[in-house]
Amino acid sequence: MAQKRKKRVKREPSLLKRLRTHFGTEPAELPVVEQHFDVYERPNLHLAILELIEEPGRNAELVGIVLADDYRTATLARLSRAATAKSFDEGPVEYADEALPNEQQLACVKHGAWFFHEQGEPIVLLLTRVLHSYPPQITTSVMAGSREVAERFLRRLTRLTRYAKAHRGHVLSLEEGCHGDTTLKFHCLPSIGRDEIILPEALLRRIERHTLSFSRHAERLRAAGRHLKRGILLHGPPGTGKTLSAMYLAAQMPGRTVLLLTGAGMRVIEHACRLARVLEPATVILEDVDLIGTEREHQTIGANALLFELLNQMDGLADDVDILFVLTTNRPDILEPALASRPGRIDQAIEVPLPDADCRRRLLQLYARGLRLELSDFEELVRRTEGVSGAFIRELLRKAAVFAAEEDGAGETLVVRDPHVEEALTELLVAGGVLTQSLLGASRGAAPSSA
Repeated sequence: MAQKRKKRVKREPSLLKRLRTHFGTEPAELPVVEQHFDVYERPNLHLAILELIEEPGRNAELVGIVLADDYRTATLARLSRAATAKSFDEGPVEYADEALPNEQQLACVKHGAWFFHEQGEPIVLLLTRVLHSYPPQITTSVMAGSREVAERFLRRLTRLTRYAKAHRGHVLSLEEGCHGDTTLKFHCLPSIGRDEIILPEALLRRIERHTLSFSRHAERLRAAGRHLKRGILLHGPPGTGKTLSAMYLAAQMPGRTVLLLTGAGMRVIEHACRLARVLEPATVILEDVDLIGTEREHQTIGANALLFELLNQMDGLADDVDILFVLTTNRPDILEPALASRPGRIDQAIEVPLPDADCRRRLLQLYARGLRLELSDFEELVRRTEGVSGAFIRELLRKAAVFAAEEDGAGETLVVRDPHVEEALTELLVAGGVLTQSLLGASRGAAPSSA
């Protein structure tokens, strides 16, 4: 006798079955509302989801989703019909371990669906990554008994995500990834005190007035109808302390989000300004901004476009947002035509000059900390360093300390004497050549010897 063939029972996709049980009806008849997020927002999105689903009475169940292949993105619409739901199955919940400030990590759901009730109404929230999108994106979608319920929940989630709890109040830098995505990194700025900013007192007070004073009196100024958006351009020779001054300003305004843009980060200006709007009060620091700006008759591909994108973004910010732009440059002549054609974006241009005698004296004292200076004539060294930058003085004493260590390797305290300073000056100003002088911000008038 021929064996009877067993009739194969067609298995219903498990996720479709779960949806039908949760809603008590055909899920294909229910509305779905979705929202997209940038990948760098994953930690904020995860924290927002946790905040909502952990509200009293939710009892949400998290289900992992396994994709049969890498060609179909999981969506609630696809999960609600047997023909497309068969490409997905229940499985382990996947997590992406994301970086947080202070070297912390947060395991965030990568693919998953939460089943819960909102005021007695069944809801499903799906979180997944959009496959093959450029740039990469994360999608959240909500299915509910009515579109109004789905919209209300998703909008609450979006607002909480946009508040950016994971990013707010920290120091961030942004760069453009190779797939068009924006990558974000956290940084810890050194704590810089006012005594470490060696500038003429009147100049430092001008810088502080346009930055720290605005933040200190923000609410009173806003109430008086004064706008808080402002931009400051610090310009001057290399090594004079422009970047250090910007870091000092950031350190003196705790609680503000700081966005650092340098190098490749210049290409994510739009994202940076959007984040600044969301995370205000915020400070945006753009170092060497001349690298993205050229005079119109000498344009390079993309350079002027980036500079004007920056100016457009600054112009598009509302006046009452508390956002400070700090730009630094060694070449203000390159930026002047573009800035002059778009007045009002930069409120104050401040030159940071080479240090005068008083500042050189204070710089020598600052960078001599930890050393014992035994010089025959300290004031003579102040005179001989005329025309050099603060960066040069720092390197001078560092090199002198090396010569002192080589001469006396046994002592606990490094004692820097006249011969060590002479050797350091000769190496920097003579042996190092013009290029070293340029790199350290020394003019050709600096004296290599005491003769």
